[in-house]
Amino acid sequence: MVDVQCAEETISAALTWARGVLTEAEVDSAHLDAELLLAHTLGWQRPQLYTHAEQVLQIEERARYAELIARRARREPLAYVVGHQEFYGLDFFVDQRVLIPRPETEVLVEWAIAEGPRFLESTDCLAIADVGTGCGTIAIALALRLPPAEVYAIDVSAPALEVAARNCCRHGVEGQVHLLQGDLLDPLPQRVALIVANLPYVALAEVAALSPEISCYEPRGTWDGGVGGLEVIERLLAQAGEYLDDGGSILLEIGATQGSAVQGMAARYFPTAVVEVLRDGADLDRVVSVAPARNSTGTR
Repeated sequence: MVDVQCAEETISAALTWARGVLTEAEVDSAHLDAELLLAHTLGWQRPQLYTHAEQVLQIEERARYAELIARRARREPLAYVVGHQEFYGLDFFVDQRVLIPRPETEVLVEWAIAEGPRFLESTDCLAIADVGTGCGTIAIALALRLPPAEVYAIDVSAPALEVAARNCCRHGVEGQVHLLQGDLLDPLPQRVALIVANLPYVALAEVAALSPEISCYEPRGTWDGGVGGLEVIERLLAQAGEYLDDGGSILLEIGATQGSAVQGMAARYFPTAVVEVLRDGADLDRVVSVAPARNSTGTR
């Protein structure tokens, strides 16, 4: 239990106090988070904290700042404390009902967008399934970047879909993103050209090393991949063929050391497909692509 009170009056002094509290709580980004939370409290941009460093905070502002710092000191993720997270240049509402979007998932979105034109050569409407949609980031980003697409955003969690619905309204894609509750692909009403999924992939042996921000706050069902980490991914691969159009593709986010294992798994379920491991900006395994074999001209 963390109970803190900000008695400091100026912005500069309040920042110094908050950094000390968060550092003592072993928050890795203590200095940055202290600034972000004070800017959030005041409704400012971060640079304004330094151009107004000696401004006196009102009593209500100090109380609100202390509340936010106490939450972060309890290791509640910053995104939950402020209630939003940026992803792919878009702002999303998030809370403890959903996994917090990570920058590495943008690799999955980029590859999905790159696949879009291939399908649109032969159809006016591209059907996509986003499995495990959470707060809706992938589905909404694809809907905005691929306007002809109809995106089925699926999640087993009704509370998560409530968050996704709020974000669909925020970004004006309610008519393009269809929210479906159910296990993996079970709720899909039709075959789709593209399946994208950021499913749980943390293995049991890795749980102890997770930060409190993840293990104590983010819904376990969003990151727990079972004993080996790949149980949910394999279940999706096992049923994907039934829901995938001829010539369709699958893109799966994976853990940084899971490329070979998932590549082999996908090849067993789709023996005639080209299965590739795509890397992120840090040169780590990040996405497995399952796509039709290339023809003699080198195209798919």
